[in-house]
Amino acid sequence: MKKLVIAGMSAAILALSLPAAETLATVNGHKITKEEVQSVLNSMGARTTYDALPDDVKKKVLDQVIEQQLLQEKAIKSGIERSKEYKEALENLKRKLALDIWMKKQLDAIKVSDAEAKKAYEEHKQAFQRPEMVHARHILVKTEAEAKKIIDELKKTPKSKLKAKFEELAKKHSTGPSAARGGDLGTFGRKQMVKPFSDAAFALKAGEFTKEPVKTQFGYHVIYVEEKKPAQTIPFAEVKERIKQNLKMEKFKEKIKKIAQDLRSKAKVTYQ
Repeated sequence: MKKLVIAGMSAAILALSLPAAETLATVNGHKITKEEVQSVLNSMGARTTYDALPDDVKKKVLDQVIEQQLLQEKAIKSGIERSKEYKEALENLKRKLALDIWMKKQLDAIKVSDAEAKKAYEEHKQAFQRPEMVHARHILVKTEAEAKKIIDELKKTPKSKLKAKFEELAKKHSTGPSAARGGDLGTFGRKQMVKPFSDAAFALKAGEFTKEPVKTQFGYHVIYVEEKKPAQTIPFAEVKERIKQNLKMEKFKEKIKKIAQDLRSKAKVTYQ
């Protein structure tokens, strides 16, 4: 019951809150919108948007929707709307739409105050922790001797020029995919890298590099840390709206559950 209710509500929210549609084509006076075309893509299991498609593929998808529109027109002209099957399906659709709209109204009626969100934040602060992070670069080579040679060269480099030198050596010697970016690995947490690499990277201070090669299953690494970010609690202001939305959904689920239970207690239900 709960899963069906929430699924219906999500569909209603999407359908009732769409912005003005962009028209891509007109078929016998009917406007075909980008949203309609996207819906066809979604039904085909496509994991992309219409805008991201190449122009030739956009044309093929749009033509498919145009053909569908023409077939729909033919079906209506055939008198299908007078059939028993159509009327039964329409009645089911009406009931579902009524539920979807009613559910959205129930959700919209629920309010969550900043004070409620703040209380939830304080009670679950451990859930809003950012782990310690580092922004690092590395140079990956096949042998320990190569790594030591690179380290010796870095040791001779003035601190003010160390980062630029590291990038230069990474582009020249590193066998890793980050070589073209000067060895840049971006920002990561301890558990995102293999343990020997993480242990070495997190032991460094910003602006430092490993004085001994770090061995992993990938080879030998020389690591340079650009920046370290200590573990910290995410400020309430950054998560307030997310908390309010979560609380709203919790209240909504509880509200629907109580309504359903009350209706069930008064209803006559017979299992066949």
